[in-house]
This record gives sequence, structure tokens and C-alpha cells, in this order.
Amino acid sequence: MIPFNKPCVVGEEAAAMQEAIEQTKLSGNGPFGKKCTDWLEARLQCEKVILTPSCTAALEMTTLLMEVGEKDEVIMPSYTFVSTANAFALRGTAIRFVDIEPNTMNISPDAIEAAITSRTKAIVVVHYAGISCDMDSIMDIANRYGLWVIEDAAQALFSSYNGKPLGTIGHFGAISFHETKNFTCGEGGALIVNHSESVERAEILQEKGTNREQFFKGMVDKYTWRDVGSSYLLSDLNAAYLSVQLQHAELINKSRLRAWKQYYDGLTDLPEVEVPHVPSECQHNAHMFYIKTNQQQELIEYLKKHDIMAVTHYVPLHSSHAGKKFGKFIGEDQFTTTESEKIVRLPLYFGIGEEAVDDVVTHTQAFFNT
Repeated sequence: MIPFNKPCVVGEEAAAMQEAIEQTKLSGNGPFGKKCTDWLEARLQCEKVILTPSCTAALEMTTLLMEVGEKDEVIMPSYTFVSTANAFALRGTAIRFVDIEPNTMNISPDAIEAAITSRTKAIVVVHYAGISCDMDSIMDIANRYGLWVIEDAAQALFSSYNGKPLGTIGHFGAISFHETKNFTCGEGGALIVNHSESVERAEILQEKGTNREQFFKGMVDKYTWRDVGSSYLLSDLNAAYLSVQLQHAELINKSRLRAWKQYYDGLTDLPEVEVPHVPSECQHNAHMFYIKTNQQQELIEYLKKHDIMAVTHYVPLHSSHAGKKFGKFIGEDQFTTTESEKIVRLPLYFGIGEEAVDDVVTHTQAFFNT
């Protein structure tokens, strides 16, 4: 069976984790955590990176930093993972789901602007498959209406828009290091803080609402409870694993891009299939390769019979029980539902061989040619 995903392992992670154990610092913001944040801040050229237990936790931190509440509204795509919406549902914020652009599966700027009201406080964009949203248009809208912008860049490390890394364009960005992502530590994430005035408070929120980080920096002689917060820290064991992945990030990225291009070259001419569209201003990271077909379930079953695991993706949130409870779809659902029902994601992971990709391509071609 060719699996849909394999967690990324380059071979040096166990040694790094053993080193973390020997250093006797296993909790958050340890030596390996600093290695990771230093690497990310240098790579992203951003104000501040804070490692978190998950991308979900990073998104929750943005809601605290923006102080959204029950009187506010947030605009986001319905076509996203539940964490994007959950962060705001926890604060009682009304969620306004809007439509996507069918060529990229990303949020529509026109739909965003049409959904803005006097209660709107923030826009959350999701860079689907590591391909950027139309950030110029979205930031223009945000600036004209005075709105916060959060980039859910869970899938987008190593992707960029007009040369700028995703996650660094809005006020905040959130990255995932879950085992399904390009770079992983099993469970983990990061908050990118691009809003200078929020850096100090973000550090306090991460440390359970205390100024403990400032204490360790020698900025105060003792630390105390300063604000609300939680334990938004990534264990140094996880950070040790992640540090190896980041050290070999170019190798991992190159491997995935090779497989993505092999899929693209092999499937782009199939008349019954639509392959991913990458706008000219976008550099993607080969997070996933999907095709669109009106025979979604039939193709998945066919590939399964040939020992290939292909999968669908999100069920639009506005159609779910919780989506109806915590939000509503604004405007016409012109593309979200219909396009989501066409998605088939093909196997893609670090180390997938050319032979395996060729096997998937060959069987996919055979399905449509019979």
C-alpha cells in the first residue's frame, strides 16, 4: 500500500532528542526551542516567532491578542480545518463564512468585502495547499476597514507571495508542525507576530499570563501574574525533533517539490481532471498535490483497490452542526461546496520515490482512460 502520508524523518531526530534529555531541560523555551525560533525568525525575516503546542494554540493566541469577544465578528473561508473557526468560537465571536476562488480554493477577496459589517474585527485567510491567497487585495481591504488579518499558514512554511514568506504579511501568522505537515515534530506549531505592539504580550500569554520570559531575560527581578494566558509552550523534546527538520528543510522541500512536479507533469493533460493552479506571484512548498474530478469517490475506491491511499479533504464548516451553531455563510455558496466535492488528494511525503509517484500517476490515468 502506498500511504497518503508518512511523518517526515530524516534520521537524526533521535540523537537530538537524546541530547535534550541529557541537557535536563525538557519543558518549553529551552535550548532546542531557541534553535528553532532563531531559524524561523531568520528564514521568515519576521518580528517574533513563538513555538506553541499546535497551530490550533497559535490561532487561539491571536484571538487573545486581538481581544475579540461576543460583540465581534470574524470573516473566514468555510473551506478550512475546524481549528480556524474553533479559536473564535471559544471567544463567542460570530463567524461569517464566505466563499472561495475555485482556481486556488482560497478565500475570495470580493466575498470578504461583501461580508464586512460594523462588528467585523478580523479576517482570517487560509493558504490552502501552501498556495497563497490574494494578499494584496486582502490587505487593501483590511487597511481600508481597519481590520486585523490573521494568516492560517498551517500548510505554508516555505511558501511565499511576491517573495514574502506566508505568515509574515498579516498582523499574525500561524504555522503547523503536525505529523501531516512538511516539517514536523509530531504535534507542534508556531505563532508569527508581525505586529510589534503585540510581541511582549504574546510572550506573557504563552507563559500562562506571567512575565516569566522577561525574568529569564533579566528584564525584571521576579515574575508575576500579569494577564490572562495559558501554557502555550512546546516541549523541548518536540523542539529537538523539529530542529533537525529545520536544519534539513531545503532537502525536505526539494524532495516534495520533485514529487509534486512529477504528479503535475503526469496528470496535467488528462481532460477529465483539474490540477492545482499556482498564480505567478506565488511560490508553493508542495504541501499537497490534489486533483479535481466529478468522480471523486469512484477514483478513491479504484486507487484503493490498487493499494494506493488517496483521500478527500474538508467538509465545508458552514454545513456542519457546529458551523451552524457558531457561524453562518454570508453570500452565495457558489464554489465552496461544489469544488470541495471534487478534491482527491494523492500520496505525497518526504522520501516518496519516483516509482511510487509513477504508480499513482499510471493508475490515475488508467482510471480515466477506461
